[in-house]
Amino acid sequence: MAVIHQTYVKPTKLELLTSWLPSRPWYRGGAGEPELTKAGGFRLDDPEGEVGIEFIIVTDASDTTYFVPLTYRGVPLDGADHALIGTTEHGVLGRRWVYDGCHDPVMVAQLLALIEGRAEPQAQSITDTPDREVTHTRPDTAPLTPTSAPADTDDTTDLPLADATLHIHRVLRPASPEDPTGHVSGPWDAPDGTRVRGTFVTITAP
Repeated sequence: MAVIHQTYVKPTKLELLTSWLPSRPWYRGGAGEPELTKAGGFRLDDPEGEVGIEFIIVTDASDTTYFVPLTYRGVPLDGADHALIGTTEHGVLGRRWVYDGCHDPVMVAQLLALIEGRAEPQAQSITDTPDREVTHTRPDTAPLTPTSAPADTDDTTDLPLADATLHIHRVLRPASPEDPTGHVSGPWDAPDGTRVRGTFVTITAP
């Protein structure tokens, strides 16, 4: 169970993302750093209790909403310099290395466990509280096994699986899940203050 500490983080997550998002191929903004607002998200627990896993949703000044899986580690992740978003000082845990979670094997394993029904989504800011608004389906009973590294596209980060592909949707749009093969969906706060739902993750067959 992840413990949510009520303390400072410097620089903040939004400050780290402000510098990092424009470097992504799926970023929709123009030149300069975006003005970001937190719009929602959820967490997953690391069974070993070592890695923080958070799925944060942010909206920029153009009302584009992004889905960003993050992992927080107490030491650098070997071989993941390309996925490092930055480092931050946590008031309780000290220095934390913040990674694009799509390239962190702990996040990938727990996301697949969520889709398979072996993990439970947790509230973003409350300790030991399931997030009942995040829903998921799985394509079948076959294990979901990664076969190679993820890659970014203009809209998604795609992770090849045995006999399927996991698509992590980076740009969110309000909509009902359309893909029957498997998905993760949930709510976030729209720029106009309404609560909307959309799809975070889909699985498609070859």
